[in-house]
Amino acid sequence: MTNQCTRTLSLSAALVLVCVLLFATAASAAEKKDTTLGYDDTPFLPDGKWRVHDVKRPRPRAITPGTADTPPSDAVVLFDGKDLSKWQVRGRGKDKGKILPAAWKVTGGYMEAVPKSGSIFTKETFGDCQIHLEWAAPTPPKGAGQGRGNSGVLIMNRYEIQVLDSYKSATYADGQAASIYGQWPPLVNACRPPGQWQTFDIIFEAPRFEDGKVAKPAFVTVIHNGVLMHHRKELLGPARHRQVAKYAPHEAEGPLQLQEHGNPIRYRNIWVRRLTGYDEPAGGGK
Repeated sequence: MTNQCTRTLSLSAALVLVCVLLFATAASAAEKKDTTLGYDDTPFLPDGKWRVHDVKRPRPRAITPGTADTPPSDAVVLFDGKDLSKWQVRGRGKDKGKILPAAWKVTGGYMEAVPKSGSIFTKETFGDCQIHLEWAAPTPPKGAGQGRGNSGVLIMNRYEIQVLDSYKSATYADGQAASIYGQWPPLVNACRPPGQWQTFDIIFEAPRFEDGKVAKPAFVTVIHNGVLMHHRKELLGPARHRQVAKYAPHEAEGPLQLQEHGNPIRYRNIWVRRLTGYDEPAGGGK
């Protein structure tokens, strides 16, 4: 009888223990947080604004990346091979001071600089940005040094990345293709032969001014034909010929200019992405 009572009590205790464990497991599961989107109890990062894996930190907006033939979905397409509707020119002669439609030639999916027609610049303005474009120097080549396929990409109408036929053609180092004109030569010469299409991919950080002084200089990264030419290089100021560059306060944004320098240089597939800082996009990414 005593053994039977003991077994019954042991069985009851076991059942109670099982129930307690099941209840505790269920309670623990109910209290467990969903951490799919992050945490609210981790240490703060050094700036003290966000925690590690912070659940409240904004997730980047989603875009569709580009391909070899198409730009990213958030890019401003400035030239798609069809027309110059997004470009203009400053008049000369009797039209001096007037803003007129760009007069470069458009054919075959590219635009070509028309000598004496003037440099063209965009109707839209940009500050911090990513720029992509393709260019081709005239063929057969003519001239030498700065007279051979000369043009330039002037960011904010001021800061020039040189376009030039530097394929087996010498000129001063800070004036060859992909140079920051008058300031820094490219790390290497990656020019393709004249007539072949070449690519520029440029990351530009606009300067900031406070009380008429430079609070932050401009920086630029340049990739020419897939090869790094400049890595976040500090600019001394706007491009100058035979002078040292020097900053002067200007607007926060400016046009993108393609220089007409007397040579029939060609451009195509031009787009720009405006750049924002970290944590600025609103809403959740996909």
